[in-house]
Amino acid sequence: MKTTAEGALIAREGYPFIAIAAVFTAICGALAVCPGGLAWVALTALGVLLLVWVVWFFRNPARTVPAGEGLVVAPADGRVLGVDFAPYPDGSPARRVCIFMNVFNVHVNRLPVTGRVTAVNYIPGRFFNASFDKASEHNERNALTMRTADGHSVHFVQIAGLVARRIVCWGTVGTEGRAGDIFGLIRFGSRVDVYLPPASLVLVEAGQRVTAGETVLGRLPGTLVETPAGS
Repeated sequence: MKTTAEGALIAREGYPFIAIAAVFTAICGALAVCPGGLAWVALTALGVLLLVWVVWFFRNPARTVPAGEGLVVAPADGRVLGVDFAPYPDGSPARRVCIFMNVFNVHVNRLPVTGRVTAVNYIPGRFFNASFDKASEHNERNALTMRTADGHSVHFVQIAGLVARRIVCWGTVGTEGRAGDIFGLIRFGSRVDVYLPPASLVLVEAGQRVTAGETVLGRLPGTLVETPAGS
């Protein structure tokens, strides 16, 4: 899958924000040397903290994707809000795993399975706190469906949060990718929900911390692959 983030230490979408923070810090630093510039010293310190945070937010660390047939890996860094049953877009039953990303998590999103993108749907909406249940139904979101070689459909949704106002997705219908490949990102706090076939084995629970591209969320039906140690 072609993206602007693959192989980059910092996601390119963060460059404008990094530049703004850097210019703000530089201006405050220049004014801080003027007589009576104590307030500018404080603003310079604030600017440095802001710059460090923005760089940290858009970081894109390399990930080691576990090998194995039928494994579903986490599409996002964060905390599992819950594991439950919720319908696919067509109304058929599915297992759902909800992952909440706070403003300190990596926000680059990765494909949960290997397969082909069969649907991409952007839905405009509200900006409730992404940790609320109603965020799945009412917030701005971008939904993708992938079909694996075994014919399983996996549906995953990027959901904007209270602060997030920009969902980025490089996946398009017909795109093929492997589990752990980068497919998008969400700016400044958000959530990703993953919908699996109802007979899937889910290996995470509410409150667990997960790492995009590395933590195994579950195993699709009909596979007997051992879960990698430490996942």
